[in-house]
Amino acid sequence: MRAGGSLRALLVKEKQSRRRVSTPCVVLFLTCFGTAASLECPRKCVCTGTTVECTRQSLTFIPQPIPSNTTTLLISGNDIPRLSHESFPTRLDSLAQLYLPENRIEQVDPGVFDNLPSLSLLDLSNNKILNFSVDAFPRNNTLQVLNLSNSLYNFSYADAFYNLLNHSVPKLSKLSLANNDLFVLPDDAFASLPELVTLDLRNNSLVSIKNVNFGNQALITLDLRNNTLKELSNETLRDFSQIPGLQLYLLGNQWACDCNIEDMVLWLQSSNIVVDKQNLTCTQPENMRTYQLVQLKHTELQCPDNGNMEVTLGTSYVFLGMVLALIGVIFLLVLYLNRKGIKRWIYNIRDACRDHMEGYHYRYEINSDPRLTNLSLNSDV
Repeated sequence: MRAGGSLRALLVKEKQSRRRVSTPCVVLFLTCFGTAASLECPRKCVCTGTTVECTRQSLTFIPQPIPSNTTTLLISGNDIPRLSHESFPTRLDSLAQLYLPENRIEQVDPGVFDNLPSLSLLDLSNNKILNFSVDAFPRNNTLQVLNLSNSLYNFSYADAFYNLLNHSVPKLSKLSLANNDLFVLPDDAFASLPELVTLDLRNNSLVSIKNVNFGNQALITLDLRNNTLKELSNETLRDFSQIPGLQLYLLGNQWACDCNIEDMVLWLQSSNIVVDKQNLTCTQPENMRTYQLVQLKHTELQCPDNGNMEVTLGTSYVFLGMVLALIGVIFLLVLYLNRKGIKRWIYNIRDACRDHMEGYHYRYEINSDPRLTNLSLNSDV
């Protein structure tokens, strides 16, 4: 009996030990399986470490689920017209770099990036953005780099976008607005970006940058190459001079080398702010094409010829007089050819007026003579 009881006690102890060993194994298995499932790569994407890439897969929405440990997400060359709150439905605390170029994006809704608290770089280049919500980014976001090159499909929407810059991305340090056909910049366009270091405005159609207020002391690189600038105002030159360490690029503009650019030429000759100043050349007048701006002399900068302008205006007045004279001759000719019809029309109007006046005169006489009034009443009876 003692031997049997001892055997049963040993069997019970063995079962208990097996349970103690198997329970941690199950927990470890479930933990590993759950982690693996949460890190599963989205369909049509390639995952390498903490980078997820989905390139040219004809996607129409942001693929799901994005692994929770993703730090860099690249989705390009697809057809995703809209970014909404459903684009990033789960919180991705580690995602810092988001590349979305060439996806035909047209609309960015409010709250799109609310679940991306660590986002520091956003690339939306080569899209067709028509509507970019001011509330797309969460409050206190830390976005530092924003690339919107060739993305503002409708350049008339630019004012609304500048409103976004002034209220939603206070930590921005690098901004690209290249290749957007921008004509003008609104007043104080970048005044609310105190940490802006690099501003790329290449390949637009800017004709002026007055009152833009580039007084940002942090700005280091300003790229204005390949626009349609003809000169820089004294106010703008003064703003540039007040930014320590600024590197300015101006190549490829339409510099008009006349007396209006004299102050700018003197500024170029005495300042080292413009990195490519040795390559800046005149585009007009024709006889000064390819002249280097920094080599121009005061005597070469002539004001536009007012005499030619006066001659042009005189010629215009003569031409206008000839046109008016021709119109007068045609009018007289039409009157001559229709003289009989016009005379008949005048006679008809005269007869109608005369009949009307006779009738008025007759009624006046009746009303003024009581005898005629009584006679008229008796005849009516």
